[in-house]
Amino acid sequence: MTGKLSRRDRIKKGIRKRLSGSTERPRLSVFRSNKGIYAQIIDDVTGKTLVSASSLAKDFAATGNKSDQSVAVGKSVAQKAIAAGIKEVVFDRNGYLYHGRIKSLAEGAREGGLIF
Repeated sequence: MTGKLSRRDRIKKGIRKRLSGSTERPRLSVFRSNKGIYAQIIDDVTGKTLVSASSLAKDFAATGNKSDQSVAVGKSVAQKAIAAGIKEVVFDRNGYLYHGRIKSLAEGAREGGLIF
């Protein structure tokens, strides 16, 4: 593997060394593809996904460009998390730069009420 993927993999491993989601403060992990954006809230102690949201889910109805969809996914995951009793999370940008769609999702999650 060379190029962007190996670089992102190295960055991702460095981030995951430093941060981990606990039961009190789970990890908000973001994955970005060319078509959509996905967010999961994960408890790393038990290894379970507590809440998830995606721009490609059937119940997702936001339109607009990819950044607008990212904001909507952030708000959606925040609403689901608050309904599940989660208020504070650790943000895992998953090796991506904190810019563009990743930043939009984070801002949407903060608007939805998550603290990180």
